[in-house]
Amino acid sequence: MNYLNVKVEDYVAVVTIHQPPANALSSYVLKELSSLMDEFETNKDVRVIVINGEGRFFSAGADIKEFVSVPNGEEFSKLAANGQELFERIETFRKPVIASIHGAALGGGLELAMSCHVRLVTENAKLGLPELQLGLIPGFAGSQRLPKYVGEAKALEMLLTSEPIRGAEAAQYGLANHAFAEEALLDETMKLAKKFAAKSPISVSAAIDLINASKTLPYHDRVKKEAGYFGTVFESADAKEGISAFLEKRQPQFKGE
Repeated sequence: MNYLNVKVEDYVAVVTIHQPPANALSSYVLKELSSLMDEFETNKDVRVIVINGEGRFFSAGADIKEFVSVPNGEEFSKLAANGQELFERIETFRKPVIASIHGAALGGGLELAMSCHVRLVTENAKLGLPELQLGLIPGFAGSQRLPKYVGEAKALEMLLTSEPIRGAEAAQYGLANHAFAEEALLDETMKLAKKFAAKSPISVSAAIDLINASKTLPYHDRVKKEAGYFGTVFESADAKEGISAFLEKRQPQFKGE
């Protein structure tokens, strides 16, 4: 059974979570997503990935029914580690990943969205980590990513109350890049994705790596890394095409070479 529907158009792969009624992130969904990331990594026809949900939700969280079959805490920790590994891969993926969120992104659904490079939401979407309501805590690095976007105090408030925030508020805090009316979300998502896809895959990959470097490297190492990329990217055929197109006053046609 396929839990993810995929459509590729104009270098944009749209991945739609399809697991009614709430698009729960079961272990099967996560395995399928991992396999898709393997495929996207080497597919030159995919330059940008959009993740959204079918039906009423982006994803209302982990599959709680699966939890009762986990025999002990050690296996529960392994489940968390596997999810963390996948979401870390998404966060450091060399192609942009956009979460397009309507309805609700709760628990594991929000953790997936926070691992994406960009989040676009509807104004009335609900975003939250309600795990403490079940006597649990987030397991897919939600406790670490949420403070990065909304600050420690607001993150702790969201965790301890289990109350979600609306999409418009998420955009104000920086948890979402933009909030749109419900009917505009898909069009606006594709508009942004196609802007990303029109850039050179080589420079896009370098930019993502440099942004991610801020999490692990000291400042002077990061700027040294940037200088190194500046030289290697300059030698690419895409850079030559981009410079020529600018001088000739036309749109560049990047090939990822």
